[in-house]
Amino acid sequence: MHVPDGFLNAPVSAATGVVAAAAVAVSLRGARRELAGAAGPAGAAAAERTAPLAGLVAAFIFAVQMLNFPVAAGTSGHLLGGALAAILVGPYTGVLCVSVVLLMQGVLFADGGLTALGVNITDMAIVTTVVAYALFRGLVKVLPRRRRSITVASFVAALFSVPAAAVAFTALYALGGTADVPIGKVFTAMVGVHLLIGIGEAAITALTVGAVIAVRPDLVYGARGLTKPLELRTSPLTAPGDEPAPEAAPAPVPAAAPAPARRSVRRLWLAGLAAALVCAGGISYYASASPDGLEKVAHDHGIDAKAEDHAAKDSPLADYSVKDITDPRLSGGLAGVIGVGATLAVGTGVFVVVRRRRSAATAERPDAGAGRPSESV
Repeated sequence: MHVPDGFLNAPVSAATGVVAAAAVAVSLRGARRELAGAAGPAGAAAAERTAPLAGLVAAFIFAVQMLNFPVAAGTSGHLLGGALAAILVGPYTGVLCVSVVLLMQGVLFADGGLTALGVNITDMAIVTTVVAYALFRGLVKVLPRRRRSITVASFVAALFSVPAAAVAFTALYALGGTADVPIGKVFTAMVGVHLLIGIGEAAITALTVGAVIAVRPDLVYGARGLTKPLELRTSPLTAPGDEPAPEAAPAPVPAAAPAPARRSVRRLWLAGLAAALVCAGGISYYASASPDGLEKVAHDHGIDAKAEDHAAKDSPLADYSVKDITDPRLSGGLAGVIGVGATLAVGTGVFVVVRRRRSAATAERPDAGAGRPSESV
């Protein structure tokens, strides 16, 4: 789904660049609320963990995107990650996570055109996240309040987010495609193959969300409010012979502040980082070498007739291999590890700055939250 340079003309590329910039700006504001945490000591402690976890989500998506899986004869697919990011860390933060991944891929690995960066952010970060999270929230409202429901909703949301991205690309190509290809053929081919890819996306997303919920459901943004508050029922004492008084209305019991769980969060972070490094540094060697859905459709239907060479094609890490290292396993594995580290560093840095700006703004306005319920984390 990474669109190269030359697939779309300059006006459409520029317009999507404006859309992407505006969406990132809006997401920065929204992510401040998602990363800042709730009021009080428990919320502050949780906020300290959200930025590193969001950075880890970006690094994990980068790593898993290297694992192309076969979906049809001569075609492969890979994770897009919008649904996974939105459910784990929130929709605004999710847009930023995928945008960081796309930026690192385009600049360091020559994957996805630089002039098409706005197209890729619009298609892979914005469309997938918005569609997936809207479906997810709708399903969570109607399904039973159980952890399994979160996993089921994650599967369905991720499944439909991929063909939604294919539809978005088709619409953009109809507006500014550089090759004369019947748009009906583009639509049928793109949606058909990406429905199959969506099954893989759904499986990866559901398994990852389910694994995190099994360990720390409180860290999954989409699972907030899953646990109902305790209730205390009281009734006044009665004298002997008196009629028993009607039971008083239940009074909610304030939940006690959770005990610090830095150790378990650290273990989760280390486990996630280890999984990302194993995927990018080892398992990626066995990924399918077949072209992905967009590459296959572009080649079969002539969409790539005017494709341009990537501006970073001579990058030391172009095509996910380290220049001058002849062993393909070592070259690809080292490139994957470098990519995970770079994405983790950049993503965590961005989210730490965003969270601190929100915290600083709140500190300057101590009455900002008066009269309003605080967000739960």
